[in-house]
Amino acid sequence: VQLQASGGGLVQAGDSLSLSCAASGRTFRDYVVGWFRQAPGKEREFVSAINRNGYRTDYVDSVKGRFTISRDNAKNTVYLQMNSLKPEDTAVYYCAARYTPVVATTETSYHYWGQGTLVTVSS
Repeated sequence: VQLQASGGGLVQAGDSLSLSCAASGRTFRDYVVGWFRQAPGKEREFVSAINRNGYRTDYVDSVKGRFTISRDNAKNTVYLQMNSLKPEDTAVYYCAARYTPVVATTETSYHYWGQGTLVTVSS
């Protein structure tokens, strides 16, 4: 499966932004999809993930209550709605997929990666 992330941009603190991860392939519904981010000078970290049917999600503590992950398998797309953005959310955001049914939070658990999309939150 090939992934393409989009939707990044420059926003102010408190604003919202929605990222999209579009996937190719007819079996997209068989993949767990995750979002990761990498801030300048820091290691890439897990942000959120969603299982195949969208009924199971997971979030890093720092985004709980602010970010919402969802998916539309008919459109082969996973979304990350980001509200109440903070300057510390500034990072390159990546989407990734794994061909197993279990949601995972580690980079090495994901087999396919898209290019990143930059989110910059100004204070």
